Amino acid sequence: FLIRHISGPNTRMGNHQRPPYFFYCHMLRRVVRQSKFRHVFGQAVRNDQCYDDIRVSRVTWDSSFCAVNPKFVAIIIDASGGGAFLVLPLQKTGRIDKVYPTVCGHTGPVLDIDWCPHNDHVIASGSEDCTVMVWQIPENGLENPLSEPVVVLEGHSKRVGIVSWHPTARNVLLSAGCDNQIVIWNVGTGEAMINLEDMHPDVIFSVSWSRNGSLLCTACKDKKVRVIDPRKKKVVAEKDKAHEGARPMRAIFLADGNIFTTGFSRMSERQLALWKTDNMDEPICVQEMDSSNGVLLPFYDPDTSVVYLCGKGDSSIRYFEITDEAPFVHYLNTFSTKEPQRGMGYMPKRGLDVNKCEIARFYKLHERKCEPIIMTVPRKSDLFQDDLYPDTAGPDPALEAEEWFAGKNGGPILISLKDGYASTKNRDLKVVKTKNVLETKPATKAENIPTVPKHVSTPQPSVVSVNHVICMDRVILQDRRIARLEEQVAKVAM
Repeated sequence: FLIRHISGPNTRMGNHQRPPYFFYCHMLRRVVRQSKFRHVFGQAVRNDQCYDDIRVSRVTWDSSFCAVNPKFVAIIIDASGGGAFLVLPLQKTGRIDKVYPTVCGHTGPVLDIDWCPHNDHVIASGSEDCTVMVWQIPENGLENPLSEPVVVLEGHSKRVGIVSWHPTARNVLLSAGCDNQIVIWNVGTGEAMINLEDMHPDVIFSVSWSRNGSLLCTACKDKKVRVIDPRKKKVVAEKDKAHEGARPMRAIFLADGNIFTTGFSRMSERQLALWKTDNMDEPICVQEMDSSNGVLLPFYDPDTSVVYLCGKGDSSIRYFEITDEAPFVHYLNTFSTKEPQRGMGYMPKRGLDVNKCEIARFYKLHERKCEPIIMTVPRKSDLFQDDLYPDTAGPDPALEAEEWFAGKNGGPILISLKDGYASTKNRDLKVVKTKNVLETKPATKAENIPTVPKHVSTPQPSVVSVNHVICMDRVILQDRRIARLEEQVAKVAM
């Protein structure tokens, strides 16, 4: 059709008489949208910069199986006799020895891991053994297997498939299990502070914090997307059949408060959609992608408003820019490789190389290796690119756990990347309470036995294991209560 009219316009014609190719070119100019991210290109690193000979987990669970920060990459692996994951310093590339030490305290397969955004040496894990464990990684990585977590968080009755740290409050951790419950913990005291147990009638597919951590959005097997105020234990908005397909959905908060979802249509085509939280009756936009059956894992960069979609079992990463202009979600490009991905890690912005105009870095899991993929914006200048690197979320928390549980909110504390980001050395979290378990080293047996006044007649307390840290003041109060009850019983007997 176009070739037939390629001869060019006749100068004697008016605009209304110009051949069809003129209008095609005119429309093309209107459709091609200008964006500094249109030419972002992905590049896999050299083989010697990959992490080889890793037994990536074969568990059939739709999590990313990988978590990264500016110091470490953590990968869930197959392990006999329980659950384990590797923690490797970023620079430890090449072949990983089979006897390399692992984090191996769970008695069932590990399903999800998440690095603390406020301490690059603290990581949480959720497992089929129904527990959440929090671990402190040594400065230079593991030299011996790590089987003693800092704290074990017990409260779920079925396997825990989601763990997610609060973005701005220190020591606040969320977990979601196959018991359809969401529990929010104060890790510093080992306490479950909030339990959302009656909101989801079925398995929770995903949970996402809002930018300041005041709200949650969840995707559930009942095909509903919910916006929840966790401290009020209230659903503030919800959408039934956000995606009508039966396969798992994902929902994430964007920086402007809107919600981005991925799922499947009734005809099993993969979809993405954008929603306003104050009116979820109709989506802002819906786009159908393809008919593959891999669950789409969304990774979002709030600084550039770019969303990257990585399908499990796919061999590609697609990226979209979200704007205020129709059609609101703009397709940018696709990075493709030959090998399908079994999982994907996403580096926080502060871990990127600003000197190379790197705007994203992924850690793609193959069957036996982890391959970093770098996304770069081509620029000729060697100067710092302010438009690519606005101030981004830094490692300092805006709030303490107690402030957030009391109702206070705070946005992320931003830092400039102009001079790059230097990882801080291993630091213990700041003491908030005397019973902050992340601040104290494991006690010896003698230290574990609480001091009880001599006049109080109590049974000898048992030694408290590191896995179940109990606050000493609570033990003392309990012992005193027992003593009072014994005195009352003695009086009645007399």
